[in-house]
Amino acid sequence: MEKQAMLAGKVVVVTGAGGGIGRDIALAMAAEGARVVVNDIGAALSGEGRDAGPAQRVAAEIRERGGLAQDNSDSVASAEGAAGIIAAAIEAFGRVDCVVNNAGILRDRIFHKMSEEEWDAVLKVHLYGAYHMSRAAAPHFKEQGSGSLVHMTSTSGLIGNLGQANYAAAKLAVVALSKSIALDMQRFAVRSNCIAPFAWSRMIGSIPSQTEAERQRVDKIKQMTPAKIAPLAVFLASDAAGAVNGQVFCVRNNEIFLMSQPRPLRSVQRDQGWTPQTIAEHAMPALQGSFVGLERSADVFSWDPV
Repeated sequence: MEKQAMLAGKVVVVTGAGGGIGRDIALAMAAEGARVVVNDIGAALSGEGRDAGPAQRVAAEIRERGGLAQDNSDSVASAEGAAGIIAAAIEAFGRVDCVVNNAGILRDRIFHKMSEEEWDAVLKVHLYGAYHMSRAAAPHFKEQGSGSLVHMTSTSGLIGNLGQANYAAAKLAVVALSKSIALDMQRFAVRSNCIAPFAWSRMIGSIPSQTEAERQRVDKIKQMTPAKIAPLAVFLASDAAGAVNGQVFCVRNNEIFLMSQPRPLRSVQRDQGWTPQTIAEHAMPALQGSFVGLERSADVFSWDPV
C-alpha cells in the first residue's frame, strides 16, 4: 500500500524561497504533496535590487518534478506585499495552510558603527516580514480552524554573535512573536514554531575566512547543506505536528535540538528589601555563579556537526 504524502491537500507559502534554505524547503514541501507558493523578491543579500527570476525558477523546478507551484515576487517587508503573497495562494490554490517565514537579508556591522538604515532594513525584512506574513495568514487560519507558522530564527539571537546586533535583535524578537501567536491562536488550532538553521547559504557566506581557524570553521559549515533543514519544516507544516506549538528548534546537519526558553535560574531575597549597597554586597555575589557568559554561537556549538 502506497504511503500518503505528508502534506497532501495542503497549501504552503515559503518566503525567500528563490535559493538556499527556502528553495530546499519549497522543494521538500512539494515532494510531500503540498501546493507551494514560492516567494522571493530576488534581491541581493543586502536587500538591494529586484528579480522575479529566482522564484520563477524554483516554481518551474517544482512543476518539472510533477508538483504544483506558483511564483510570487512581492516583498514581505510591507503589509501590502504580505497581503499580496497570501492572496496569490488563495487565488492559485483556494486556501493557505502553512507559512514559512524564511525571507531575510544581512547588513552586518559592529554595533558602534551601525547606521539607522542598516538597523531598519534588517528588522523590516526579518521581524516585520514575519509579522506581516503571519498577520495576513491569521484570518484564513482562524476561519478554517487550522494553520501552521514556521519562523526562521538564528543562534545569533538565541545565543549571540559579533557584528550582528540588527540581525540578532530581529531573530530573537521573532521567537517572542512566535510564542505570542502560539498563545493567542491555539484556540483556533493554529500553531507557531521556530527553527534556527545551521546551513551553508549566502546568508552566512560572508563569514570571514582569512585565518586558518576561520577557514576550518567555514569548511565545517559548508558540510551542512540547506536540504538538512527541510524535513523539520515539512513536519511542522503537517498534521503530525498537531501537539507541537510555541517551540524553538535548532537543526545542525543531522542533529535536531530543542532550545531552551528563558526561565528563572536563581533567586535571592531579603526580608528588609534591597538597597544598592546590599545588592552589591549580597545579591550580585550570590547570583554571579549563574551568570550567562558572553558566548557566541560558535562557543556553544563547539563540536563538529554530526
